[in-house]
Amino acid sequence: MVLLRFGWALIVAAVTCASHCVQAEVTRIEIASRTDVLGGKPFGAAGAYEKIIGKVFFSVDPAHPRNKAVVDLDKAPRDADERVTFSADLYVLAPKDAARGNGVALFDVLNRGRKNMLGGFNRAAAVPDPTAERDFGDGFLLRQGFTLVWVGWQFDIPRRGGLMALDAPPVLDQGKPVTGRVSTTFTPNTAEETYALDDMGRYADTTRYPPLDPASAANTLTVRDGFLGAPRTIARDQWQFGRMKDGAVVTDISALYLKGGYEPGHFYELSYEAKGAVVAGLGFAALRDMASAVKHGQGGPIAARYAYAFGPSQDGRFLRQFLYEGFNADEQDRRAFDGVISHIAGSARSGDFNSRLARPNGLGFFVASLFPYLDLDQYDPVTGKTDGILMKLGPDQRPKIFYTNSSGEYWGGGRAAALIHTTLDGRDDAKVPDNVRIYLIAGTQHVPGGYLPSQGPGQQKPNGNEYAWAQRALLVAMDRWVRDGAAPPPSAHPRLADKTLVPRESIEFPAIPGVRAPLTIPAGYRADLDGPHTAHPLPLLVPQVDRDGNELSGIRLPNVAVPLATYTGWNFRNPSIGQPGELLPLTGSYIPFAVTKAAREEARDPRLSIEERYGNRAQYQRLVTDAAARLVQAGYLLKEDADRVVERALANWDEITRGTTLAGN
Repeated sequence: MVLLRFGWALIVAAVTCASHCVQAEVTRIEIASRTDVLGGKPFGAAGAYEKIIGKVFFSVDPAHPRNKAVVDLDKAPRDADERVTFSADLYVLAPKDAARGNGVALFDVLNRGRKNMLGGFNRAAAVPDPTAERDFGDGFLLRQGFTLVWVGWQFDIPRRGGLMALDAPPVLDQGKPVTGRVSTTFTPNTAEETYALDDMGRYADTTRYPPLDPASAANTLTVRDGFLGAPRTIARDQWQFGRMKDGAVVTDISALYLKGGYEPGHFYELSYEAKGAVVAGLGFAALRDMASAVKHGQGGPIAARYAYAFGPSQDGRFLRQFLYEGFNADEQDRRAFDGVISHIAGSARSGDFNSRLARPNGLGFFVASLFPYLDLDQYDPVTGKTDGILMKLGPDQRPKIFYTNSSGEYWGGGRAAALIHTTLDGRDDAKVPDNVRIYLIAGTQHVPGGYLPSQGPGQQKPNGNEYAWAQRALLVAMDRWVRDGAAPPPSAHPRLADKTLVPRESIEFPAIPGVRAPLTIPAGYRADLDGPHTAHPLPLLVPQVDRDGNELSGIRLPNVAVPLATYTGWNFRNPSIGQPGELLPLTGSYIPFAVTKAAREEARDPRLSIEERYGNRAQYQRLVTDAAARLVQAGYLLKEDADRVVERALANWDEITRGTTLAGN
């Protein structure tokens, strides 16, 4: 970031912490810039906003019980007061007149250093430094009056392109850096001989944790046919750290060369002895202490009465781990976040947010499936232990919680979303505590694939069904729940009791020509237990579908309630990238209906055509409008968004039926 290269333009001491001030966790905030958003343009009743960019400095007591969960904190360097200090990047959008805001600091848990919530809630393009009017979308979050806060929590993020990070202290053993074994996994889509380990824009583990000896015979590379296949060791003389350049292999720890090329779609795992360990778990403390500082007068120019946390995918797993390890209580046992929205995390957490040689950039397939899964205490018949996500927090320290998931978190990859509301054996629905709501947004994939998506690397087009409309309504509901005590919409998810949740083998998915059935999708396994994955499998419980293949339960947005296609949370790899029997991670399917009866019969598609269902556009519009109105009444859609949802559905109709004559079309 520019502020890191050119120094601090302005320094504001938010808190002074002398040796006697042992309870101050945020010691100061340094501000690099403070500017008006869009030249002072007002956002509804909240008025004008300002942008604050800087850095926040922390000091924690390694002996305090609330910090004991931070792995290796006892091995971090200490200051003269025997405290551990660290810092993080800070970015804030706040009402210039705090009295015109809603009194809530909404923390967006950064995804691999990137901002999330303006792209989702505001319907804007995701950018690292929102500046132009288009970067703020329709201004939704600002019109609501939220103070938007981003704090760097991840230590292994390169500060480039506006990414935000945490400056974590090193782990030392008798004054020397510790070493250990690191494993990193990847799946190539081509048969090239060189694979860039920071592919997909992710920061390479090998760059953050350099190998002690890139040529060591102890370094290993294995390959599996799929995620759950048996590993085969590749001979050491067949691969090396490096890439091909001018006909020769040049050493490069951010790339891996394999003689003869990689097998597309196969699962590779690299393991080596590494250096560079830091106290990664301080990312949890950074979020906790900044939230408390904002609420209790230690946040300098940033103040609010309440604090909420929102995090999708990696960040949703981060929030589940944050709660599980007790970080929602600060060093003074005060509640940090009053509301938490863990989005598209399923039942997953990850130990790689808080471990020695942590690798938080991992995508969390299978390995993030860790006991416990329920918020309330649950018994583990394997270990004999009883545990729960909220067990380390007292009643007053537990936030209001929304778990929101797409269909993808129920299907494959080990995220096993059903386990947040069923018993561990998958036989019964579990009790959900009063402070928790669980929502499936039916017929969606992990991240929407875009309006009328192109083919992509899957056998089917990715699922473009947009779920941001429901997220906006649920955020408003969370805010009313915390601030006013108004009950939010009831949980909406599949249940065993009414058979809207079923074992995978009981799914009644239609036999659509050219579409591979989901019956071969593998279940996850207990990643927290030793032994092969077959020793501790998890139940694979999935939402039951109707005769079109669309899910019966959850929040059924108009695209699903009045469908023009089948929308799934799963998709298989296209044969062109290898292993067509394997899932394409995080991707769903969009399988449009035939437009006419004649086209349906010719394709032998069992699903009724658009013509047979609706007859014409006017009838479709009436049905979609009614579906949107019902969602508004139930609280799953905002009234201000209903017209736009209908407009998008009609645009979808126009694209699908283009060139086809239907009555009244």
